[in-house]
Amino acid sequence: MVENRHGEILLGLRNNRPAQGDWFVSGGRILKNESLNAAFARLTNVELGVELQRDTAAALGVHEHFYDDSVFGDGLDTHYVVLAYHLKLDPDLSELPTDQHRDYRWWPQAELLADERVHSNSRAYLQSLRGVRRGCGKWDAAQAYGSALSVSDI
Repeated sequence: MVENRHGEILLGLRNNRPAQGDWFVSGGRILKNESLNAAFARLTNVELGVELQRDTAAALGVHEHFYDDSVFGDGLDTHYVVLAYHLKLDPDLSELPTDQHRDYRWWPQAELLADERVHSNSRAYLQSLRGVRRGCGKWDAAQAYGSALSVSDI
């Protein structure tokens, strides 16, 4: 989950299954034999156009996604176990990759939570972020926003 300096969350309209046609956060799959650090660097590059290290992000916890369809073909369903992360970053929307998402935009948090066009899993990430900030999660915001913010001006 990417948040800009105004507290807005970056979402893109999904091009591919699952969740095709929904507003969704950036992300992706960990490949077989790929370390978490390597996957994070690859996925931030592919999804955001900039390779970042995992220690520049704050962990938001583990989420599960269940879908009735799959990127791998018709008649298949999907179960993802997601390691969610939060980044403070202000990418230029016109320069973001378009393989997975299109029509990127910044969403005010209240609008993101209320809009049914935003996939429920993306809304769940924002709830996790809010829980972490209230001290209900495993992440210490003061610690994470110290040196971790070297990736932006925030």
